Amino acid sequence: MTVPTAIRRLTGIHAATVTPMRPDSSVDWEALAAHVGRVGRADGIRGLLINGHAGENFLLTREEKRRVIEICRAELGPDVFLTSGVNAESSLEAALHAADAEAAGADALLLFPPNAWIGFRDAASARLHHEHVIAACGLPILLYQAPVGAGSMPYGPDTLAELVALPRVAGIKEGSWEVATYDQNRRIAKAIRPDLAVLGSGDEHLLTAYLIGSEGSQVSLAAVTPEPLVALWDAASRQDWAAARHWHDVIYPLACAIYRDKPAGRATPRLKACLRILGLLDHDTVRPPFAPIPAEEYGRLEAALRHAGAFG
Repeated sequence: MTVPTAIRRLTGIHAATVTPMRPDSSVDWEALAAHVGRVGRADGIRGLLINGHAGENFLLTREEKRRVIEICRAELGPDVFLTSGVNAESSLEAALHAADAEAAGADALLLFPPNAWIGFRDAASARLHHEHVIAACGLPILLYQAPVGAGSMPYGPDTLAELVALPRVAGIKEGSWEVATYDQNRRIAKAIRPDLAVLGSGDEHLLTAYLIGSEGSQVSLAAVTPEPLVALWDAASRQDWAAARHWHDVIYPLACAIYRDKPAGRATPRLKACLRILGLLDHDTVRPPFAPIPAEEYGRLEAALRHAGAFG
């Protein structure tokens, strides 16, 4: 797929899916096919992000990540746009995963920064990591802009400008989770590459990102309740800000219950718990070192799901 085609396909809501697990922490491949089939065929969903943070990408083996892509492609056919996350500490390993993803049927890659960069990273390392992946495959690449609180993982203005100019970069999943930084990064990227897809991807403040400007979003909330996320995007696209504010208010309690409520870092277990509450997963198992959520959280999640109209 060419970069211009990928940029056009990255508009709208792309759902970031989970990877269902059995109680023994093995991947439940049948449940995965059912999950991605339901989400990928939901009205208004433009594509999927698989093997992302919600999909427990850093806890899956190389072979499991490849099989996730193969199952998604087999379930959804050739026309659904699939972005696969690539997350590895070694640039050499990331390159292997990128080649795997292309062979398995991905349309684009989202390249995550190595977790070690939370302590230190320089611009040369960031460029080298991306160059290794770009050289290993022919797919369009999305940059991942990490949250502002993630140490040295977020790219500063100069580094971001350098990465945006690399060949085959099609977009940015802008996950700064801070509105002023989102605005700054979008301006930097668009000044260099006006065509670039800058995806506002903070589930709690999508409305603000859409007001500033966004080509779309890759968000895990859409894997739980796709309808209000699509409605929010559609309202913002036609600049019906009253309707957009309504849908923002509908999804906000659920977004906070999953992503914002303390303690931080429970988004994936909470997403799976929501799907279990809705009867869409038999098990909400997460792979260690993720821990199951405490029993008292289920009530808060169920209330937020009801507010979002998830029970129909």
